[in-house]
Amino acid sequence: MSFSRPQLLIVALISIIVGGTVFFHFIEGWGWVDAYFFTVITLSTVGYGSLVPQTVVGKLGTTLFIFVGLGLFSLAIHQFSDFTLRRRRRDRAVRIAKSEEAYVEAETGNGNSK
Repeated sequence: MSFSRPQLLIVALISIIVGGTVFFHFIEGWGWVDAYFFTVITLSTVGYGSLVPQTVVGKLGTTLFIFVGLGLFSLAIHQFSDFTLRRRRRDRAVRIAKSEEAYVEAETGNGNSK
């Protein structure tokens, strides 16, 4: 099974969220919802501060998690922006080609006007 780049990014983002949730659940002993909540607020850089890792492993894991997660989110944002920009350029090229075609038809009298 082959993944496209956007699919691979989505899988990576889901994996980091699931991985973070499982990590904090077992290392910090938090419930699943608290572990998920901490994972999301850490990745989103919101950081409410209501949950804080207490163990050394939890603190080191959080540090690594922040770097990897922010890197993945940055890459995802870059890819989305790149996709949007390429689509706009393609749409603009199509509009320009259509307007040039209409202009040439009008100038040469090959239009279908009656």
